[in-house]
Amino acid sequence: MRLGGPIFADWDDAASWAVAVREAGFSAAVCPLQPDADNDTVRAFAEAAAAADIAIAEVPAFGCNPISGDRQERAEAIRTCISRLELAERIGARCCVNVAGSRGPAWAGAHPDNLTEKTFDMTVASVREIIDAVRPTRTYYTLETMPWIFPHTPDSYLELIRAVDREAFAVHLDPVNLVTSPEVAYNTGVLIRECLEKLGPRIRSCHGKDIQLRDRLTVHLDEVRPGTGLLDYQTFLRGLDALEDDVPLILEHLPDEDEYARAADYIRHVAAEAGVELR
Repeated sequence: MRLGGPIFADWDDAASWAVAVREAGFSAAVCPLQPDADNDTVRAFAEAAAAADIAIAEVPAFGCNPISGDRQERAEAIRTCISRLELAERIGARCCVNVAGSRGPAWAGAHPDNLTEKTFDMTVASVREIIDAVRPTRTYYTLETMPWIFPHTPDSYLELIRAVDREAFAVHLDPVNLVTSPEVAYNTGVLIRECLEKLGPRIRSCHGKDIQLRDRLTVHLDEVRPGTGLLDYQTFLRGLDALEDDVPLILEHLPDEDEYARAADYIRHVAAEAGVELR
């Protein structure tokens, strides 16, 4: 498997970007380009990544809402996702990733209508529209697992896969986002094994973080740095390593370079203990 995260070193072209990724100790990275990058630039970064054995794990499409209740916002979000999926196809990223969206005003926020049958159908329609506009042959469109938006469980992801019925629809796994109760928080290995058993062959990229259950009412679950929470990283890393694809794990949501370094060191330590080779 591969590990990646943000790059804090300065770079000004494809070659120096690849050096910065490798000097950070990573073999995977989020796509550093925007959809308006010209073909020569895209080709240069793809070639630099290949030469340095770096997997471009994902092209993010976060921040837009493909199931918004506002028609104009929804149309703009679909166009954004299409342009990001096109970039993923051009550069050879493993996937383009967004969340499904929200029926509320916040693009990824909780809302009473998010987990309804109507919203499920809207999600299916939006994913099909995005994929059919691009028809990718070497990348995939994915939805990050979320606690209050489809897909919010392994089974709901399977339902979406069946309903979307597109080969280019795959899985982006963030197990922390599926921890929604004390029962799950104290048994994350069970959750992770279920995700890998049901979704493993379609997982294209993952996010690495951790979760802590706070001892105060009613229930408080907080995202924390890997190694300071309850996520069973032994099970997670072993499971990812067992997959046929060389799946990337991308660290995210930490405040500074030092915290990312601590997180990466923890992942490397657990991987060594678990007998998992990080490329």
